[in-house]
Amino acid sequence: MKFSSTLISVATLSITLVSAISPGFPYGSSKVRGVNLGGWLVLEPWITPSLFENTGNPAIIDEWTFGQFQDKTVAGDALKKHWDTWITESDFSAIAAAGLNHVRIPIGYWAFEPAGTTQFIPGQLPYLTKAVGWAAKYGLKVIVDLHGVPGSQNGFDNSGQKKSFPEWHTKQNYIDRSSAIIKHLTAMFKGQVNTVPTIAPLNEPAGYKSTDLLNTARQYWADSYGNIRWDTNGQQTNLVSLIHDAFQPLSYWAGFQAYPGHDGVAMDTHIYQMFSDSGNAMSQSQHISDICQRAGSLSSFHLWLIVGEWTPATNDCAKYLNGRGVGSRYDGTFSGSTRVGSCSGLTGKASTFSSSYKTFLRQMWEAQVITYEKANGWIQWAWKTELTDEWSYQAGLANGWIPKNPTDRQFPNICG
Repeated sequence: MKFSSTLISVATLSITLVSAISPGFPYGSSKVRGVNLGGWLVLEPWITPSLFENTGNPAIIDEWTFGQFQDKTVAGDALKKHWDTWITESDFSAIAAAGLNHVRIPIGYWAFEPAGTTQFIPGQLPYLTKAVGWAAKYGLKVIVDLHGVPGSQNGFDNSGQKKSFPEWHTKQNYIDRSSAIIKHLTAMFKGQVNTVPTIAPLNEPAGYKSTDLLNTARQYWADSYGNIRWDTNGQQTNLVSLIHDAFQPLSYWAGFQAYPGHDGVAMDTHIYQMFSDSGNAMSQSQHISDICQRAGSLSSFHLWLIVGEWTPATNDCAKYLNGRGVGSRYDGTFSGSTRVGSCSGLTGKASTFSSSYKTFLRQMWEAQVITYEKANGWIQWAWKTELTDEWSYQAGLANGWIPKNPTDRQFPNICG
């Protein structure tokens, strides 16, 4: 989407559209291949269960309660150690060596607000800055992703605060604070677009939970377009605005923020198969078929389209995946679910996986990258995990179900 001054005739109205974007990555012509640095600057219990279990308090279920239900000094020390060790420069070196070109870095609003404002403990922002420096050194592109906002946009623990119902959309102050952070990120990175080409203004607003939330997200995307594509001095930037589908079908967004009128907009969609009983009950061939059948809708979308979260895993067996202390649909320990079978051999360390399961993980990985590259590419969740190798790009590389070169194929015809 690189445009120059063009004369556009719309019915009887002629306007001169002056728009130009030269993002730091050629999204229209090269494929995004990347990983999410999940569980680093925003905690998730299933990615680093030891951080939560070491507190000795089962009421600590997200980053909010991590600061609420233990001594602040103890919590701060644990967080600093985690930030210093979970992702380091060596990870960026390894990601680049694996042939990837993007990292998506989730960060929460509390990183931008002073200590004492909430139960959250800030201190993440210097690590984001450090990560951008590492990315520049190894030739990687960074998508900075606002993963949690005041009140929570989805009620998930990965928003920082697990809630029965999200509240972000209910208070203008929450929305305004979120927009202020996007303006701050634009100011930080407008001069570094060769390393940070893209800002994602909000991860996974749960539009399916409320019409009001969905409408708020639509307006927030409009506001974020202005806050990312222009700085506070009114100067146009070369930053891309990566919006999320709010869990709506892509057809819902047909024509949204299209050119002319908008440029430098991309859509992020997340594809998981394990957060329903029916998804867990699918056979291996059904899982693969479900992915392959998505190629048409992904390839025909009007914006640059990136599958910004996905995994070769096909079940919800990973410990705490549904929340700390919450069970799995697959084995029937999730309240109200129907048991499919035992989780033994389907989650954990790769040493416990059968060769046939590893082959299936390779097939699922290839079916997805083949399909998602019909659009503009993909960013796998996640680079590393403590216990659940089926979700880990790093573990997949080490154990053979992810190739050392992401363009290599053992099953090139898996989608027919």
